[in-house]
Amino acid sequence: MAIVGGSAELNTGAQIPIIGLGTASMNTNEEDIKAAVIAALQVGYRHFDTARVYGSEHALGKALNSAFQSGLVSREDVFVTTKLRNTEHDDPVAAIKDSLINLQLEYVDLFLIHWPIKLRTEIPLTPLKEEDFLPLDIKSTWQGMEQCMEMGLTKAIGVSNFSCKKIEDLLKHAKIPPAVDQVEMHPHWHQKKLRDYCSKHNIHVSAWSPLGAPNTPWGSNAVMDNPLFQEIAQKHEKTRAQVMLRWGLEQGVSVLPKSYNAGRIAENFQVFDWSLTSDDHDKISKLEQKKIQQGELFVNSTTSPYKTLEELWDGEI
Repeated sequence: MAIVGGSAELNTGAQIPIIGLGTASMNTNEEDIKAAVIAALQVGYRHFDTARVYGSEHALGKALNSAFQSGLVSREDVFVTTKLRNTEHDDPVAAIKDSLINLQLEYVDLFLIHWPIKLRTEIPLTPLKEEDFLPLDIKSTWQGMEQCMEMGLTKAIGVSNFSCKKIEDLLKHAKIPPAVDQVEMHPHWHQKKLRDYCSKHNIHVSAWSPLGAPNTPWGSNAVMDNPLFQEIAQKHEKTRAQVMLRWGLEQGVSVLPKSYNAGRIAENFQVFDWSLTSDDHDKISKLEQKKIQQGELFVNSTTSPYKTLEELWDGEI
């Protein structure tokens, strides 16, 4: 799936901007999120990623509505992604309608199943109890996602944190194939097998935590602190983050860096008018691979559909 300029074409024919602003954050207040969105719009971002579980839909909606009213951008200018919570698999239509109220939008551009997990209660990043898990019927969930698209509530549907096998299982009964798989991807977790599989099936890959999510409870500073990126950054007179984001773009994926600092938001967008060298790519290709967010909280030996991490990721870990 070719990337041309600042966007890639989805299997729906729509264009997805290849750099977006992630809005997943802990303990970030609404005003900070709104300010970050406006700052991003002003430097050229047109893709914004949120989810019900992030708690950022309200702030994103307010910021976008303000931008629409001021004439900074129009609704058609922006690409908005949100996600189905693990507790909402029984009724994706009701879930997306709630998200649209939060976002003050008539539709989103992309609606994703956040995880291949169905829960009774939503407790992110904390231990789940055995009774919190419910049996997952991905066929039924996907039918609900397809209904969201057929009703015009979203322009495209997709998945997040799905392995090749889980996508393969979904494709067996999907009337509408997923347009996107949004997954953890960065220079310490290349996702080569998944990217090759998705390319074969015309599914775009979007990278969350493309910098390794430094300074977050779910991420690691190891990627950003790797001395290789300081070396490459100095050579190109760029920042380490710019090097990592450029690497992602040159793999053919879209990237979703998260920042609430206006300066870093602007820097992260400056990745279009330069390239990494073949030597840079060769060095990055040799880095040790380790997935950061492994999803341990979704694994147990009794009630989860995944008894081990190998089952959750189908060996892709």
